[in-house]
Amino acid sequence: MLLGSVLVLLLFGGAGAASAHAALRATDPKDGTVLKSAPRDITLTFTESVGLLDDSFRVLDPDGKRLKTGDAGHGAGGSETARVSLPAKLAQGTYTVAWRVVSADSHPVSGAFTFSVGKPSPAIVVADTGPTENPATESLFNMGRYLAYLAAALLIGTAVFVTACRPPDPSRLRRLLWAGWGTLLGSTVFLLVLRAPYESGAGPASAFSLKAFERTLTTRPGEALLVRLALLLVAYFFVVRLLRLGEERLPRAWQAASGALAVGLALTWAAAEHASAGIQVPVAMTSAVLHVLAMSVWLGGLAALLSTLYRASAQLPAAVLARFSRLAFASVTVLVATGVYQSWRGLGSWSAITGTTYGHLLVLKLLAVTLLLAAARLSRQWTGRLVRVAAEGESEAVVRERVSAAVAAEGESQAVVRERVSAAAVAEGESQAVVREKVPTAAVRDEVPERVGGSLSAPEPALATPGPAAAPAYRHGLRRSVLAEVAVGVVVLVLSTVLSGTLPGRAQAEAAEAGPAEGGLPAASLTDLPFAVGGATGKVQITLDPGRTGDNSVQAMVYAADGGLATVPELRLSFTLPAKQIGPIDAQLKNKGGYWGTNDLTLPLAGDWRMKATIRVSDVDQISVTKTVRIVG
Repeated sequence: MLLGSVLVLLLFGGAGAASAHAALRATDPKDGTVLKSAPRDITLTFTESVGLLDDSFRVLDPDGKRLKTGDAGHGAGGSETARVSLPAKLAQGTYTVAWRVVSADSHPVSGAFTFSVGKPSPAIVVADTGPTENPATESLFNMGRYLAYLAAALLIGTAVFVTACRPPDPSRLRRLLWAGWGTLLGSTVFLLVLRAPYESGAGPASAFSLKAFERTLTTRPGEALLVRLALLLVAYFFVVRLLRLGEERLPRAWQAASGALAVGLALTWAAAEHASAGIQVPVAMTSAVLHVLAMSVWLGGLAALLSTLYRASAQLPAAVLARFSRLAFASVTVLVATGVYQSWRGLGSWSAITGTTYGHLLVLKLLAVTLLLAAARLSRQWTGRLVRVAAEGESEAVVRERVSAAVAAEGESQAVVRERVSAAAVAEGESQAVVREKVPTAAVRDEVPERVGGSLSAPEPALATPGPAAAPAYRHGLRRSVLAEVAVGVVVLVLSTVLSGTLPGRAQAEAAEAGPAEGGLPAASLTDLPFAVGGATGKVQITLDPGRTGDNSVQAMVYAADGGLATVPELRLSFTLPAKQIGPIDAQLKNKGGYWGTNDLTLPLAGDWRMKATIRVSDVDQISVTKTVRIVG
């Protein structure tokens, strides 16, 4: 079971980068603007609160040299802004600002933009912001997050199952409890160590930097992980206490303390993810805690039930199944209510369902939850049948005891009773087999049969119902349905974790309303054109400023395969707008000594332009590469 879960996590662990949740709403100065005088500071405004890093701002002057700026801080708009002071005197030209912050839900986000003082520079320095997340660090960090969610469900759900459902031998759940506690402890330490390189976009090796680790401990995500560690150390004593229970109940004081401990663990997720930022934070935090707890009680309880069904040497009492059935129903009710609220809060509009990645993932999760509810309904039906069979078996046993007591009180033996009933039945032309069925049936229906004419008369049997012999088949059906629930539940858990790493539709809509500021440079401003010809490989990096209709400057730099600058004998660039049958417009690039450029490119209309670059690397080898760029009005 655990092996299968780990395989699912491995499968999803390397699937794509998590989208950051804080979207850039505005920049001051605005991207691409030309200012008459130099600004005193730079301010960024985001869709939610952000945390700052030591290297949150890198400002490059027109020559590509880094300016010495003040320490990054929050602006007048509070925690949703990031601000840095600039030197008193700035030379004329274009400045590039590369920024990196951490959103309130613990995910890093980065980008770049430009502004000019006096007039734009002939060539714009392109700031390499690097990947938002290092691929290796990102994969490892996401694996830690998945394992933490799974372990929390296993620990909390198994503990609640032992406390509320009271299985006859809780020691059989020892492995599940310790697996949940140990995995959650290990994954929390793992996340705490990787937190610094994850935020900075560095490789895993930088996790051993003492300075970076110290900074992590002062951030909200780092503090949440520290609190989780402390709570897990306390949880150790609760696990030991649970495993010593036997069949007695956990004392009320211990129950209250363990409930507070579970709420505290759930808060360590709510305080560092979606619920901690955006609208209605107090309500969202409460909803997130309830959602995590309900998920843990249901899915973790299912794992405990499945383990008990397969490991128990004796039959599991029907009362345990009935208690878990009621507990699971309450958990599902809470999950549905909190899930609806969180979906509304994350989407913001109906169009976000089909128009955003968050909406698509939410639909997938909804389908998985529907399958999970179907499997849960089937499990509930099997549980109900087992409870009825057990009740019938207990009633029959009680009746037999009462019949024996009544007969003994009259000084008659069971054998005499059976003979009298048999004689009476045979006299009526009934077979011995029918008689044998009537004796227990009569006892069950009337407890003590009436004495008529010195014999016990048996009433007509009731309609046939499944007896205790059907219990093994019902238990087998319950095992299969619970196994299906656990399998689908792991998928739901993975989708929930992926959702927590995806830009909510509401934030995406807010960023779209603010214009093209999100992500820094407009999409048409920077384009890479890879090429391979005559044994030479590399790429041409083309920058359009401002990447809009009207006059544009073009800078084209050729890079070799090793990332260094390369020189080529000739580079030509042209633009065509197929939709309007305009072009090709030759950019007439000139060799500027290290790069190719021009300030005289005019693109008259907005639309998807086809940009064609022809690179000649020798007298006989040249290649043309084409890419579509978006020019806005």
